[in-house]
Amino acid sequence: MPAVYAGHFSHVIWLHPTWAQQIREGRHHFLVGKDTSTTTIRVTSTDHYFLSDGLYVTEDQLENQKPLQLDVIMVKPYKLCNNQEENDIVSSAKKPKLSLEDAKDTASTNGDCYSEGLGKDTVTQKRDQTCLQSSCSCSSESQECQTTVSTAEILEILEKGDAFIIDIDLDFFSVKNPFKEMFTQEEYKILQELYQFKKPGTNLTEEDLVDCVDTRIHQLEDLEAAFADLCDGDDEETVQKWASNPGMESLVPLVESLKKRMEAPDYEMVHQAGLTCDYSELPHHISTEQEIEYLIQSVSFVLRNLPKPTLVTIARSSLDDYCPSEQVDTIQEKVLSALHSLYGALDIHLVYSAESAPS
Repeated sequence: MPAVYAGHFSHVIWLHPTWAQQIREGRHHFLVGKDTSTTTIRVTSTDHYFLSDGLYVTEDQLENQKPLQLDVIMVKPYKLCNNQEENDIVSSAKKPKLSLEDAKDTASTNGDCYSEGLGKDTVTQKRDQTCLQSSCSCSSESQECQTTVSTAEILEILEKGDAFIIDIDLDFFSVKNPFKEMFTQEEYKILQELYQFKKPGTNLTEEDLVDCVDTRIHQLEDLEAAFADLCDGDDEETVQKWASNPGMESLVPLVESLKKRMEAPDYEMVHQAGLTCDYSELPHHISTEQEIEYLIQSVSFVLRNLPKPTLVTIARSSLDDYCPSEQVDTIQEKVLSALHSLYGALDIHLVYSAESAPS
């Protein structure tokens, strides 16, 4: 959102796997701007993703408004209907095909949308910039897989812009919820109860939405204050004081459990974990080597049918453990290899390596 507010992007396409469904499918049009009351960046989107983070405000409360179109597209995996004998004949090196069943009216359905559909010259004649967060997925239930996504649909969107950036997050290929390892099952359940966000009903007025967000903000502020207080001292009196607040009764068993397991619980980390608990759990899908390889192939097949991007950015997501540390380097190597096959020589900048190097 800061990049949108700064005017760098007016359009974002999120292609996501089946296990990551934080934002509802479809096309979202909303404004990004500065909240006049808090001077922070806020949005007019009423999607639960933004409501649960307390980011929604009414349009008249925003300064320096920037329009954003957000397209959320699920890449649906499915397995081939081959029998085992056929699967044995075709080796695991066989690549998944890109299904363009929905592309008949806008581009060729033979998978060669780049040359026969909306070509690069068409895409580069417009003004707005687009950020394409490109992801695909693959079924683990079959030796072979195909990826169903219409690149014609993506090309139709890109036609409106003169440049686009591909942002690849390595935790797409394999992702874990690190807090499930950090806390016991019962502790995590308590966090979910403390931080839960009850989805509002439909057809709400602006006033209803504002009230919903205000309630959520107060809830999170109270929890932040409680755990900040516990950082200074988690004696029984302090715990009981906060647990007396409505909805915070379960602080008592949570603190008791944490203190039994560790000498000095990190209550700031406990709060950070709680902030990920709203109306759904964090995605958790640790992929096998075979799954990762299929996913790399799927990404390659999506990208090969798109024009050459202006820039490709890659997020490792390893310091926060969302991308498993034991897999991140292998995944990165495979992604770079795939990009090299697609675009030739690459000008690679390992920012994370430079930042961690001794001065």
